[in-house]
Amino acid sequence: MSAEVAIRHRRGPFLLDVTFTAGQGVTALFGPSGAGKTSIVHVLAGLTRPTHGRVVLQGRTVLDTNEGVFVPPEKRRVGLVFQDARLFPHMNVETNLLFGWRRMGKRADAAEIARTIQLLGLEPLLRRAPKHLSGGEKSRVALGRALLAAPDILLLDEPMASLDVGRRAEILPWLERLRDIARVPIFYVSHSLDEVARLADQVVLLDKGKVAGFGSVYEILAGRGAEKPLGAVLEATVGEKEGDLTALHFDGGKLLVAETSEPGWKLRVRIGADEILVAREAPAAISANNVLPAIVTEVRLEGARAEIAMRCGGALLVARVTAASVKRLALAKGTEVFAVIKSVTVEA
Repeated sequence: MSAEVAIRHRRGPFLLDVTFTAGQGVTALFGPSGAGKTSIVHVLAGLTRPTHGRVVLQGRTVLDTNEGVFVPPEKRRVGLVFQDARLFPHMNVETNLLFGWRRMGKRADAAEIARTIQLLGLEPLLRRAPKHLSGGEKSRVALGRALLAAPDILLLDEPMASLDVGRRAEILPWLERLRDIARVPIFYVSHSLDEVARLADQVVLLDKGKVAGFGSVYEILAGRGAEKPLGAVLEATVGEKEGDLTALHFDGGKLLVAETSEPGWKLRVRIGADEILVAREAPAAISANNVLPAIVTEVRLEGARAEIAMRCGGALLVARVTAASVKRLALAKGTEVFAVIKSVTVEA
């Protein structure tokens, strides 16, 4: 279950030149505006025919410029959701949902339709017109319509870009459910670090039309394969309360946070590179709640600044410090240290 992508295409002064193979789950196309994220989506969907390229979706070649292969968009079995939901205003939610379904040769049965409606919580909305839906509700309907078109792959082009903070918080749990239950690979375009940290399984980090890094979300956001660390992402399981704090257990130890969730609940946490201090000895008295033993795996010096990559159990952490601190603490690969974590963002 994969997507093989190789594209070289020039549009004016911009050159898109990328090659990667994405596996099952959510692959985030992440980078600043103009990095080439939407351009890749348009090639995958068949909306752009590149000068050179080869795209294989789920074992099916839909583009090969060397062999003259170009499968048109309507035959690619690709579900596409844009920034704006693009619902038909004259149709109610149910009719919008089934628009693509009616045009498919192999249609989802009644059970699959009911499953999709339940997955996205659309039961109360079926008779409503789009004008009576919130932004988050419109996005969920657009997702449902794309799923019911029986796609081999799902492309989400910044589906929350037009939503305010409240609406984004509303739809993120639905996207998580989609990630965990959907049976097709998902490409998710975003320039939001929070969204990528919460949803992605792997990341294609893009910069000026090229792949600046590619790998699991845990490795890429910690700086592995990228020029700059963006922060560590950890999978954690909620434990019991310890006083006023909640314990989060991960592959490397325990984090104490102020947020509360039900014990046993699995979630992700993000720790920014500037939120970690490095110590050679465990501090005896400090305001930070989390002091974790770790081993330095890499020291990256850049002028007066440095990034310290550390393994804490199976988890990869990265701290941004000064070059002076590296020298003073004699930090090098293999050094035993303590990661003092000032702040943890719970992505749930």
